[in-house]
Amino acid sequence: MKRILAVAYASSLLLAVMPVPELSKGMSWTASADADGEPITPIPLPPPADPRKLALGERLFSDTRLSADGTLACSSCHDLRTNGAHAGRRANPALGELDTLTVFNAALSYRLTWEGRYHNFADQAEASIGSTTNMRSKIADVVPKLQADMALNNQFRAAYGRDVDRDSLLDAISIFEKSLLTPDSRFDRWLGGESSALSPAELKGYEIFKGFGCSACHQGVNIGGNLIARQGIFHPLVAQGPLRVRVPSLRNVAVTGPYFHDGSAATLDDAVRRMAAAQLDRTLNDEQVAALVAFLGSLTGNYRGKPVTGVAP
Repeated sequence: MKRILAVAYASSLLLAVMPVPELSKGMSWTASADADGEPITPIPLPPPADPRKLALGERLFSDTRLSADGTLACSSCHDLRTNGAHAGRRANPALGELDTLTVFNAALSYRLTWEGRYHNFADQAEASIGSTTNMRSKIADVVPKLQADMALNNQFRAAYGRDVDRDSLLDAISIFEKSLLTPDSRFDRWLGGESSALSPAELKGYEIFKGFGCSACHQGVNIGGNLIARQGIFHPLVAQGPLRVRVPSLRNVAVTGPYFHDGSAATLDDAVRRMAAAQLDRTLNDEQVAALVAFLGSLTGNYRGKPVTGVAP
């Protein structure tokens, strides 16, 4: 009965999910006919974008002038060479820190950050630039620095018809971040009708994933990222931090460890066991865990034609 209540609780949260916001406008959400009836749909291709604005956004994403002391850029915490998350630092919950979420496929989530504070990339980028724990700067201070770069400013004139300003700066970053999708995972290919894309172990893991109720919260195109949920329904999941968090996406999860908002689970094996106990009141055996981990490994997609990779230990 407790397990049934857990799935019912998670499912009831889906009823409160907000409509897909402006973050995702212009993107195609239609699954292939072969995926009909599945709780997960394939990742679409990135939305069309003005190549000049896209190039500006990519340049700004790695521009340390966005920070007060010139040492940090968006890419400092979101490494696009690997998994789109932080390349080394782990969260320190005692200092109020939360583990860095990957920027890959963030455009497919209905809100941004662990606590779902922001509805769009522009607001989130401006908050990060102004954060006292991140870039410690202000848009009003960043714009003059960028305007002084004649070559960059001319690029803004060509793309936006005016000098770089707050709105064009944030728009360019947003356009680039919306392009950071990782389609063509083996699981997506299976959804598209390629029956050999998944191994028997991975298929078994997917059946367990659905049968045990994991897909009540981790579903949709981003396999999560579309509702706020309470952590630790039956047993504690983490020692401290927010009680309710935005359900994270499981896209590329095999290469985005450590896990949970406090980074306390070093491996998927550990994360799967703890989630099952805390959220579903289940104790999984080794065979079940291995199957689930195998399935989660099939969710790794491609960025610019290459598989997303984990951070080297």
